[in-house]
Amino acid sequence: MYQNKKTAIILGATGLTGGILLQLLLEDDRYDRIKLFSRNRVNIVSDKIEEHIEDVLNLEGFNPKFKADEVFCCIGTTNSKTPDKELYHKIDYGIPVSAAQICSKQGIEKLLVISALGADPNSSIFYNRVKGEMEEAVLKIGISKTYILQPSLISGPREERRPGEWLAKQLFKVLNVFMVGPLRKYRSIHPKEIAICMLKLANGEEASGRITSDEIKIIANHD
Repeated sequence: MYQNKKTAIILGATGLTGGILLQLLLEDDRYDRIKLFSRNRVNIVSDKIEEHIEDVLNLEGFNPKFKADEVFCCIGTTNSKTPDKELYHKIDYGIPVSAAQICSKQGIEKLLVISALGADPNSSIFYNRVKGEMEEAVLKIGISKTYILQPSLISGPREERRPGEWLAKQLFKVLNVFMVGPLRKYRSIHPKEIAICMLKLANGEEASGRITSDEIKIIANHD
């Protein structure tokens, strides 16, 4: 048994990867408190879970309750789900950056954020540019252990319909075999691999920084 048990915060526990991460944390004896900050409940009953239902676009409102050993930010949207670019920016840039700012104020030393492969602040592609700007802003805040995960296309079932993403997933089932060497990082990745990697990073000694999709797979599958 672990004597000094930890508290974790998850942003995005109702999403695909965040939901898997929540299950892993519930099963992990190193944690006795999991704080969820969201607009919707997860509908899971556990003594470990502490839910705070408010508008995550205004994380500052959670500030007094935003205390933990580690923060896992699994927030993200898509162009099809959020066509309004201003709202998109508030979600994919605003939430992770606000989380990092609060971590700094609260003395939280570990922050793990899901970004995307191809994130680039100078990209002509809006999605990639926002992710790149977010990464730079989060890292600039200077949390001592900041991990930015950059997964490729995330496989696995989603509740909402995303026809374009579904087609891409079918294509990647074939293309993954041919993506070797430098192309390996572009292979699609299962959300459980991302969640396992986040948990291992939070409890390991790996150097902080950006973790590409192929590195996520290696960490997740290494015993």
